[in-house]
Amino acid sequence: MDAVSRRQAGLTALYLGVFATIWFSVPAADPPLRAALVVASGLALLTALLGAVVVVRTGRAAAALPRDRAADRRYGVIVAVEFAVAVLGALALAGLGWSEFVPVLVCAVVGLHFVPLAPVLRDRLLVPLGGALCLVALAGLVVALTSAVQAGLVAGTGAGLLLWGYAARALLTTTRTA
Repeated sequence: MDAVSRRQAGLTALYLGVFATIWFSVPAADPPLRAALVVASGLALLTALLGAVVVVRTGRAAAALPRDRAADRRYGVIVAVEFAVAVLGALALAGLGWSEFVPVLVCAVVGLHFVPLAPVLRDRLLVPLGGALCLVALAGLVVALTSAVQAGLVAGTGAGLLLWGYAARALLTTTRTA
């Protein structure tokens, strides 16, 4: 694995590890699930920190390579649209008194944003990750509508596990090929 690919995998572990940590903090859970979520959050954060170590260790050589400005612009647009849709959707749900479903919406939006990001980041596995996140969002919605379980518990736990798993996979690729 070249330095650029190693750096990209480290960045993936860093970013998705941080987001997994955040998703694990979404659910309001009772013990013993709460303890499991805290442990998972800590492990996801450790994955993010190890990703940061990989990024730093790849050195300046990988970071100094020329940037693809068109890809950077597409990335920025995709993330800006994702953020806008998530915020506006969350505000609309809150305004309608359906705040419980905000994690479902955000999980679905995050899942959908991985589809156009896959070619930009040259990572085709982001598409199935996005699909899995959308399925988690759907599961959260269905469970919340048909039981007393909160949508955020399903969406937060599911999204956290998926993102952490993907971050860990990226981190492992750097150690296997180092």
